Amino acid sequence: MDFEHIEQLLERYWKCETSLEEEAQLRAYFAEAGNIPAHLLRYKDLFVYQQLQHDARLSDDFDERVLAQVEVPVVKARRMSLMSRFMPLFKAAAVVAVVLSLGNVMQHSFYDGNGEMATVDTIGKQISAPSVALSEETPATHEQQILDSLQRVEKQELKK
Repeated sequence: MDFEHIEQLLERYWKCETSLEEEAQLRAYFAEAGNIPAHLLRYKDLFVYQQLQHDARLSDDFDERVLAQVEVPVVKARRMSLMSRFMPLFKAAAVVAVVLSLGNVMQHSFYDGNGEMATVDTIGKQISAPSVALSEETPATHEQQILDSLQRVEKQELKK
């Protein structure tokens, strides 16, 4: 075939006006021709690929392999009791109960019976002089506590 005829077939091919026989001629030309003009070499890969794909066939066991992968074995459903269905709900209710109980305990530890904030001394019942001076609330027995602590210190110094 001459390349002018091939150029005409290519023009008709790009306009989608060729028949199946003419497309087969194009594929045969590009697959067998050894001396293709340089301006037509860019089309060679397309038609060679089309010829390879046209010749490609599926194997005989293709359908069986696909169906074997598609068909999944049947899995029996597991029976669930009513207790196992509500178990996540029971767990959530237990967590809520624990959180509310801890909140209630914390609230009672910060407030005394009158609804006022309870002042708990971290050292115990002994109140130091600087903390009483800063709070400006002097209990009636404060002076007595100071005197008692001074007397104890003096007794310890005398015993040494």
